[in-house]
Amino acid sequence: MINLGIQVEGLTPKEQAQLNELQEVFNQHAQKNEEKARYYEGKIPLSEVNLGIALPNGIRSLEIGCAWGAKTVDVLAARSMFDGFVGSDGNDIEELRRICIDNRLIAEYTKACRDELEFGCTFATLSSDPEIDCKIRFHSPRTAAALWDGAKGRIECGLAIINTALDNNDATTWIPTLVNMYTEDAIIVFRYTDEGWTWTRNPQNMGRPLMEALIWNATSSKPFGRSRIKEPIRRLIQGYVRTVANATIGLEFSTSPQKYLLGVTDEQYDALINDKFKQYVGSILASTTNPETGEKPSFGQLAQGNIQPHIEMLRALATQFSAATGLSSTDTGVINTANPTSADALIAQTQTLIGMAEDLNTSNGDSLRVIAMMALAIVQNKRLSDLTDEQKDVIAHFKNPAMPSVASTADAALKIASVRSEFGQTDTFLEMIGFDQADIRRIKAEETRLRGLQLIGALENDNTGEDLG
Repeated sequence: MINLGIQVEGLTPKEQAQLNELQEVFNQHAQKNEEKARYYEGKIPLSEVNLGIALPNGIRSLEIGCAWGAKTVDVLAARSMFDGFVGSDGNDIEELRRICIDNRLIAEYTKACRDELEFGCTFATLSSDPEIDCKIRFHSPRTAAALWDGAKGRIECGLAIINTALDNNDATTWIPTLVNMYTEDAIIVFRYTDEGWTWTRNPQNMGRPLMEALIWNATSSKPFGRSRIKEPIRRLIQGYVRTVANATIGLEFSTSPQKYLLGVTDEQYDALINDKFKQYVGSILASTTNPETGEKPSFGQLAQGNIQPHIEMLRALATQFSAATGLSSTDTGVINTANPTSADALIAQTQTLIGMAEDLNTSNGDSLRVIAMMALAIVQNKRLSDLTDEQKDVIAHFKNPAMPSVASTADAALKIASVRSEFGQTDTFLEMIGFDQADIRRIKAEETRLRGLQLIGALENDNTGEDLG
């Protein structure tokens, strides 16, 4: 876990106050963010879920894997598929397309979207770069923090940890060595050396911090959103881990049911106790009459435990989890085979998730538009307000979150092309019938080559006709 402790002199009173508040916000949320990360990774110890009734303290080292936290994030993130920017005329803006390629923005968005859903938000920072003109980086709340300006409806200021090093005195703590603070008129760079913290100010004329947040499920009281792995979800995950642990213990008892043998001699008792496993797996258990009491030994076995109640509990937890997250029952891995779900019911279950993905795309699309405009302004060395109307009219494009099959999409494309003949000549038509961008480029190149060959053939025929004449 990273703890911030930047102490410098020479900042303006406003910048110093912002730095102090940003560090306080970061440190306050660090523990909660680590907890969310643990639940995403499925690292929930039994000591955290034990009620002290059925689970003995001796099995605290038992590890139960649970992917529900990751599923909560990844299934929704997979439906948010950023596909680049579109200009006001429907075509790509060349400068913006180059910025996306240089920053691998489509691939980086996929990672940023997971962080956004895991923690509630993620932050994009921008800076000028001598090699690619504009550098765009994403930072999760584990390495960044920001303050919200309610009057302007955007970030007031923020900081991001760019680089860290392991603390020599504590192998579990990382020390930030390079931190950027983003204000309305500058990027202040803090560097840590053996002599302490130093800083430099890099002015910028954007008119706002070069930092933008991608936010999930924001409210008036929580402008930086809420995590998909919020507390009610974590409680359900705890129930899953506890139930599986109980079922595991119950299965052990079912595998080796308790037996009893009454009326044995002391020697026979000692022989049984000294090698319990041999007595359990042996096919014959022999014993003579007790000479002291004359009693014949009697053998019996207690009723085996039943893990069915644990299975029913898992199904109940899975149902609650599906309702709370919008995931289908198949995503939880717990299915009621006695009453299988119909195909129509499975499709209906995904509608909630599709609606969530559409909300996610709408929110992130607005943030990506702001990021795109700031990137263009940095490349052209302008203020955000100085961009042209065409540059401000950029739109982030996402693929259909419903993920329709190729057959249904192709059928829709053919129907549209039957009433709009020009549509069949577009790249969008080729995308809808299942071709990706690489295939489309190859198809267009082949079409251009064939048209060239046809033109050459026509010219040769014309020349041959003239010679014959």
